[in-house]
Amino acid sequence: MPRHLDHIALMVREPARTAVWLGTLFDDARITPGEGDHDTLVHLGGVCLVLVAGEPPAKSNGDHIAFAVDADELATCAQRLKMQGRSVQLARGETALYFTDDDHHVFELDVVADA
Repeated sequence: MPRHLDHIALMVREPARTAVWLGTLFDDARITPGEGDHDTLVHLGGVCLVLVAGEPPAKSNGDHIAFAVDADELATCAQRLKMQGRSVQLARGETALYFTDDDHHVFELDVVADA
């Protein structure tokens, strides 16, 4: 039986750029080099995103990665995204925030009581 989620691998055009961008959104992001020549690891909220150099999906398909946050964290990230000129979509009474990276990956921030 699986113990926990180990990592999520995402194909991105520029792993270092994507890692730095995620670091601008999340103060607790920890960025480290990966084992390969073309990947970068971003540790967020107990999950490791492995950013692998390659061709990303051509468009969003509904798949997404959701992180639990509190209301203040959601507001902070929404403000940072808007300052970057990025589109954000609020949902569920403004307790969820959806946004995409430069490679069409969709992220969700979900306000939960114990985040």
